[in-house]
This record gives sequence, C-alpha cells and structure tokens, in this order.
Amino acid sequence: MITATNLKKQFGDQVLFENASFSLGPGDRLGLVGRNGSGKSTLFMMITGEEPCDSGEIVTPKDYKIGHLDQMIRCEEPTVLEEGCLGLAPEEKEDTWKVKKILSGLGFAEDDFERPPAEFSGGYQMRIALARLLVSRPDLLLLDEPTNFLDILSIRWLTGFLRSWPGELMIISHDRAFMDNIITHTMGIHRRAIRKIGGATQRYYQQILAEEDVHERRRVNDEKIRKKEQEFINRFRAKARRASQVQSRVKRLEKMRLTDRLGSIENLDFSFAYAPCPGKNVMTVENISFSYSGSTPNLIDSFSFTLQADDKICIIGRNGAGKSTLLRLLEGKLTPQNGEVKTHPRVKIASFDQADAGDLHAEHTIEEEILSSLAIGDRGKARSICGTMLFTKDNALKRIAVLSGGEICRVMLGKVIATPANLLMLDEPTHHLDIESCHAIIHSLKEFEGAALIVTHDEYFLREVATKLIVLQDDRIRLFLGTYDEFLEQIGWMKEEQRKKNQLADKIINKAEIRRAKAERRNIYNKTIKPLKRKTERLEKEIAAMEEKQSEITRDLITASEKQIVPDILRLNRELAELERATEEKYEDYYRVHAEYENKLTGVAS
Repeated sequence: MITATNLKKQFGDQVLFENASFSLGPGDRLGLVGRNGSGKSTLFMMITGEEPCDSGEIVTPKDYKIGHLDQMIRCEEPTVLEEGCLGLAPEEKEDTWKVKKILSGLGFAEDDFERPPAEFSGGYQMRIALARLLVSRPDLLLLDEPTNFLDILSIRWLTGFLRSWPGELMIISHDRAFMDNIITHTMGIHRRAIRKIGGATQRYYQQILAEEDVHERRRVNDEKIRKKEQEFINRFRAKARRASQVQSRVKRLEKMRLTDRLGSIENLDFSFAYAPCPGKNVMTVENISFSYSGSTPNLIDSFSFTLQADDKICIIGRNGAGKSTLLRLLEGKLTPQNGEVKTHPRVKIASFDQADAGDLHAEHTIEEEILSSLAIGDRGKARSICGTMLFTKDNALKRIAVLSGGEICRVMLGKVIATPANLLMLDEPTHHLDIESCHAIIHSLKEFEGAALIVTHDEYFLREVATKLIVLQDDRIRLFLGTYDEFLEQIGWMKEEQRKKNQLADKIINKAEIRRAKAERRNIYNKTIKPLKRKTERLEKEIAAMEEKQSEITRDLITASEKQIVPDILRLNRELAELERATEEKYEDYYRVHAEYENKLTGVAS
C-alpha cells in the first residue's frame, strides 16, 4: 500500500540512505531494524510527511490513514479516558468501551480512567498515547519503540492485539522477541541501503552476513586475479613476441570491475570487568520487608533468598509491583523496614539504573564522566572505554547535555564497565539501545564470571540470560529456580482480572486441588505444547541445514563463474533456485507451527 522509490536522506555530511526503494503490501507487518542513528525514526517521519525526502518519493493511496506513535509524549485532555477518546472517529464518540478495553489491556485500572494524565509517569503517558492511536484504527500503524516502559503482561497483550491487526504495520523495537512474534517481514537499514525480506529478524541478519561473506570472498578472489594479470603484464611488457597477449591482458584488466572492500561497522563490543570474590555466596537476604511511607500491605513482604557467585537472576513482574524497589533495597540505596541484606565482605557492586541518569553532569564530556568512575584517573583507559561504547575520537568530547537516550544509556554502561565488580545490578539495561547493542549486553552477561541481578521486561533477554527468576506476582514475591521458559510452562502469567476473581477462592482451596490443577496444566503441556515445541526445534534445524547448503552452492557457483564452467553454472543456479523455494516453504511451516506453539503456551500460561 506504500511504494518508496530511490529515497535519499542525509544530515550534513552523514548520508543515512540513498537510492533506497521498498514497498509495503496489503497486510504486511514489517519490523524495521538498524543501528542507532541509521535513520529508522527519520524514515517513519518521511512516511508521515513530517520530514522531506532529499530525493526520491513515497507514494501512498488516496485517503490512506497513517497513525504514528513516536517517542515524544503529548497528553492534553483533563482525564485519561478523554485523552484516549481523541482517537475515536466522530461516529464512535459514544463508544468509550473501545478505549476502556485498550487502556485495561495496557495496565490501567478502572479507577485510573478519570485521573489526569499528568498524574502518571512518562511510561504510563506513553501508554495513553498508544491507546489513543490504537483506537483510531488507521490503515497503517507506525510504532517507534512501543514496548518502552511496558511490563511483560502489557507487552503480551499488545503482541496479541497487533497480531490480529487488520491493516499494515511497521515497528521499530529493540525487543526482538516482541517483534518476531508479530512481523511478516523484516526491513533493515544497512550500509546506507534499505533491504526488505520475508520472515523474522534472525533470517534477515543471517542473509546479510551470508551476502557479506560472499562479497568478501569475491573481492579477495578478484584481487588475486588482478594481481596475476598485472604480474604477467609487467613481466612480458617489453617482449615483442608476447605483445598481443600483454595487450589482451591489459584490456581484460581494464574491463574487470573492482569489488570494493566493505567498510568496517562499529559494534558495541565489551566485557564487564570482573573482581574475584572467594566464597560460594555473595549475598544472603533474610526476611526483608518494605513499604513506602508505612503503607500497607508491604510492597516487599518477608522475602528471603541466597545469591550464589555465578547466578544470573532476572526480576520480573508488572510495573509498580516493586522490581526496581527490590533492586535498590539489595544495593543499599533503600533500607528495609524489617529483615537484613548481608553481602560478602569482598563484594564489589556495579549498578545501572536509568533513574540515576540525572546524576550525570550535563556539562561534563563523555570522557570526563567515564573518567570519574575509574579508581585511578587513567585518561587512556577512559578513552578506550569511550571507544568500546562507540564514542570514538571527537565524539568522546560531546557534552552529556546534547546526548540522545541511546547515547546516555551507553555512557552509563561505560561507567559500569569502568568499575571492576563481582555483582552487577542492572535496571532495564537494554532500553534505548538497538538490537545489535542488546545482543552485546546479553553476550557480555553470559560471559561474566560474577553474579547479576537484572530487572527486565524483554522476553528474548530473559530466555538468553536468566538462570533463576525473582517473580513479583499475585501480590507476593518468590524465587523461581529455573529458566524463563520453565516458568511459563510451570506457572505462567495469570491475568490480573482472573487473579482478582480467584482471590476469595484461593483462601479456601486445598492442597489436593492445587496438585490437581498443576497436574492438569502439566498434562496439557505434554499433550499439546511439547509436540509443537519439538516440531519447531526440528524445523529450525532443517532450515539451518538448508541455509548452510545454500551457502555451499553459492560458493561453488562463485568458483564455477570464475572458471567459466557453463554446465556447472547452469546446474548450480537451478539447484540454488529450487533450494530457495524449498526454504521459503519450510519457513512458512515454521512460522505457522511457531505461532500455534506461542498461542497455546500463552493460553496455558495465562
């Protein structure tokens, strides 16, 4: 429904993309990926007309309605409900139930509907803006980081809502699991070009890597050929009897197209500095309780657990359940009303909390902020960390006051890695980062020798990192000794409204009924979900094998093309086309089975 042709956009000397073309077809749900600063949000503004194209054009059908959720929040009406109702069409002004339904899905209680938006945090104001947009039912939804400040249950609700969205959809999100559960296509901005392919983000990144590998192999081979041709020309240039051969080689060399070396792309690549700590346990928490201003019931009530030296524990739950409060209690920023937090004498903590971004000095440079976190004022070390965080050369001298949210996030991460530690405490460390940077953090945490306590709503992150969980659910807090997938299979997320209905019944339910309910859940899982999980894993392996075979055929095709073996070229082209078709079909099977698996898993979990 949208066609973009030969787009170019640049700011000053920085070219974001050029000669870029793509189309968005009926029903397409597209995930837009690319590094921070590559032009994703700018492209959205070009589609809405807020930002002009330097060249090229974007064509949309007549009367085609585009709804855009950006990262700037604007709420002006006196109540939450009235703000949401701004999205209703004139003929729907009495259908306030539509707005209430969406607001409830995004975590608002009925009592919140008549409160002023200004009373809510920035995260909840973003949800109000999202509800206003969703209820307007545009033909195309443009969502720029819609999961920022949403908790897991709200993200799951939004995922289901968007999967059933009847129109077109484009999403920018650092939350890869959220994106992959919704999209039909991935489009990336990479090396100043825009590329769209069918399937989830993993397939896009695999294809980019494979193509760049083929490009580099071809470039190296071309250089070898050019070198041999030049050596022949230099050797026999002065020999008359070889004059015709030399001239032929010169012409051939002139006709050879030079394959450019691909420029290196800076990636966030770092490791957390580890400070050795003897002993099996680094922290013991004994019956801590906490509430703000003495309110009842306690936000944290009689919670105990032991943190082992290599635990990676993620803290999960609804917004407002007390996740960040718990992290601050464990770090010592808050004092529990009851109980005690004991740490090993040699524990060294490094913490990341975006609520502490205000502690950065606005007039400091990035280098100065990193330098302030080093035990010894080593400017060379500070510069090295700046480079690791992608602030190279003069970028390290930028003032904090002019940085974007993603850049602030990287500065704060730089301060963490400047601090040798054996316990990391991280509160939403992936907010405002791109997918590549999120992967760098995941990799660094998995490699870190010490312990980590992390608040996150990112389900991909949870699956990759968490060895245990602290779960704040049903007005209580507990330690779960297992992975996130095991949590979903064994306990799951109970819907808030269902929880409230069951509160009275929970008081009288006996142990036999609890065992029966667990057995029933386990039976459903074993009969319906486990086979789908095994089928999904089998399809993943088959697809990986087929894509590896494609890479082998591509390499053979390059060799055959260099040697000009025509029969092999024809045969390999035919094999490659057939294999690509088969792979496409296999991907369709995978997406169908995976969607069924996710739906059934969510059903059991809820």
